[in-house]
Amino acid sequence: MEKDPLRGNATISMSYPASYQAVDDQVANGEQFRTVSVSSDDDMIDITTTGTVTERSIHQDEVSAWHFMAIKYSGHSGGESDEIPGIGQYDDFHTIDWQRDIARDRMRHRYIIKKKQDSIWDLIKGAHDAWSGWVCVLLVGVSTGVVAGVIDIGASWMSDLKYGICPQAFWLNREQCCWSSNETTFDNGNCSQWWTWPEVFNQSREGVGPYIISYLFYIVWALIFAALAASLVRMFAPYACGSGIPEIKTILSGFIIRGYLGKWTLIIKSVGIMLAVSAGLSLGKEGPMVHIACCIGNIFSYLFPKYGRNEAKKREILSAAAAAGVSVAFGAPIGGVLFSLEEVSYYFPLKTLWRSFFCALVAAFILRSINPFGNEHSVLFYVEYNKPWIFFELVPFIGLGIIGGIIATLFIKANLYWCRYRKTSKLGQYPVTEVLVVAVVTAVIAYPNPYTRMNTSQLIYLLFNQCGISNSDNLCDYNRNFTNVNSAIEIAAAGPGVIKAVWLLVLALIFKLVATIFTFGFKAPCGLFIPSLCLGAIMGRIVGIGVEQLAYHYPHIWVFSGECSTGDDCITPGLYAMVGAAAVLGGVTRMTVSLVVIMFELTGGVRYIVPLMAAAMASKWVGDALGRQGVYDAHIELNGYPFLDSKEEFAHTSLAADVMQPKRNETLSVLTQDSMTVEDVENILKETEHNGFPVVVSRESQYLVGFVLRRDLNLAIANARRTMDGICGQSLVLFTNTSPLQTSGPPPLKLKKILDMAPITITDQTPMETVVDMFRKLGLRQTLVTHNGRLLGVITKKDVLRHVKQMDNEDPNSIQFN
Repeated sequence: MEKDPLRGNATISMSYPASYQAVDDQVANGEQFRTVSVSSDDDMIDITTTGTVTERSIHQDEVSAWHFMAIKYSGHSGGESDEIPGIGQYDDFHTIDWQRDIARDRMRHRYIIKKKQDSIWDLIKGAHDAWSGWVCVLLVGVSTGVVAGVIDIGASWMSDLKYGICPQAFWLNREQCCWSSNETTFDNGNCSQWWTWPEVFNQSREGVGPYIISYLFYIVWALIFAALAASLVRMFAPYACGSGIPEIKTILSGFIIRGYLGKWTLIIKSVGIMLAVSAGLSLGKEGPMVHIACCIGNIFSYLFPKYGRNEAKKREILSAAAAAGVSVAFGAPIGGVLFSLEEVSYYFPLKTLWRSFFCALVAAFILRSINPFGNEHSVLFYVEYNKPWIFFELVPFIGLGIIGGIIATLFIKANLYWCRYRKTSKLGQYPVTEVLVVAVVTAVIAYPNPYTRMNTSQLIYLLFNQCGISNSDNLCDYNRNFTNVNSAIEIAAAGPGVIKAVWLLVLALIFKLVATIFTFGFKAPCGLFIPSLCLGAIMGRIVGIGVEQLAYHYPHIWVFSGECSTGDDCITPGLYAMVGAAAVLGGVTRMTVSLVVIMFELTGGVRYIVPLMAAAMASKWVGDALGRQGVYDAHIELNGYPFLDSKEEFAHTSLAADVMQPKRNETLSVLTQDSMTVEDVENILKETEHNGFPVVVSRESQYLVGFVLRRDLNLAIANARRTMDGICGQSLVLFTNTSPLQTSGPPPLKLKKILDMAPITITDQTPMETVVDMFRKLGLRQTLVTHNGRLLGVITKKDVLRHVKQMDNEDPNSIQFN
């Protein structure tokens, strides 16, 4: 019968420090105490202590901080072996331990503060540590701005190469080539300085022959660019494909994907996205900008060991980088910060909010200085109109939101079906061929329709624009007489050009939707923001023209009677395009706040916040009603990334005992604190695949001492065999400060410093709802399950994710872990 283990035993306490605290205190004060062979469980968990709790905790903080920092900085601890290289790092496809990393950083910070008084040099080191976060995000912001400027300039030049060339200076795109021209009107944006491909071969601009030559060149260039993009990704950086946002979300939630944010990925993604956009594929460069910015953030974080060596701290820099990515993609710094907060970040303290704001500001400033669009706006689709909207228009705006939600759900479901097919069929073995086939089909179908032939960004700009005197496009073919330049534009009947344009836009909408379903997720860099905006803008413009014609033909209906009875143009179709664009993008990504801010920063239309909000909200509601997830969460699930979504509720009534490993009748792999040899430990490591092991007092009692990671154990044993004399398979492994009395035999291996003495524990009756919340909010890797103080089992993040899947009737084995 075991005695009561938690009763203080005075005789033992006097002869030897029974508690961990007392051991630490005596070591710290330089006292010598008798080494007693620890045999009794009672002795080991006697909790007799002296002094008040506060004194003890402060003292313990100092002791442990000094102990760890002595190891970390000076490289040795009390004559023991040097610091074990690689401790505190993680393997590929593993989850980070947020609590442990943040605690390590606090300890490092305390050490620096303590050393400040010692010398001027330590004071400078302390100052450097304090400002290093700001310096890092400054560098990330500057670099992101420069890279974005280069990508914008490169993509616009290569896109125009499909149509012709500037013979005076081949490095100019069409717009820059025409700047030097004195002509007042350009035919389809072409001037005499810019030669189309038929003209290069001494043909005229118009006619059947020149049309065929233009068509062929368009297809050939599209094929070359797409082949280059896919081949570069295939050969040098397989991680550079896709949008990157699902993976960034997963990485920011504490998952390690080595190489995903590396320098090769950065280079290939930057070059690849220019090529993919220039190929005329139905994709955008805005999503990949976030990935590119995070690569830059990851690379710069290694200049500052505070961030480079600590995965939890590095996530703060990556959150700021994601904000800079959206900031340069749309010229929307505040939208970027909100996007990082709402959509991608998992852990977002106030300090990170300020740094993200600063990083986005710097990136936007640098891009504005480079001025890649060659106009005074750093925003993509600046709108000039500023007409107030009529209250009645909220009805069509909400209608656009509903249609946007439906189109978005159709897109997500079809795209997921296709991506799943790609994964499970032979198609997945031919990634480059798939890209080439999509590029050829896109080019062949896109060229005949002028709205699909042009660059997607130009199309969105055209749809957002208001019809004025200078517009020569079919969209503006109204029966108007512009007699006085300064008078208000009058409302007018749609001419034949508008009707033709609407039919072409309907065809463009269907084509873009189908093309984007097959494009998003293939093995080349591709973003989803621009195609979504384009689908919405086409839909919105068509609805806008319809409402405008309604107001023209029935100006005396009560809804129009006030504003439209004067004969002025009271309905702006461009505004409907803007609202429709927001609706589809909101439905696809399920963003709300950041989306509205990005939209009005993107267009400069601050007056239209309420219509944008109404459409974004309606589209989110419809999307949520028709399908649970946005496209990024759906792709995270499809790829099986271990992402615990903090937005979802866990609604089941299971307990920790139902989920923990091992199950009731299986045995639990544990280490004992002072009775196992190196050989025993190595055998356990060979026989099991667990990522960590609980350390207990003895196998009989199963009282918990701490938790040790598999990686740390492997590194520590390998390091000891390399650096310490006499360590062999028969050496005792000790997770305590005391050495047993032993006269002969090899020296023991002390591993107390790799033991986590404060693992998070729960009881077997804890509801899984609470456990899931702990994993989400504390960023745990694992938690230990006890019953009456004795160890029962372990719950890892993988177990939690599998349990959630099982409860939702999904396949629990779809989750990727090492």
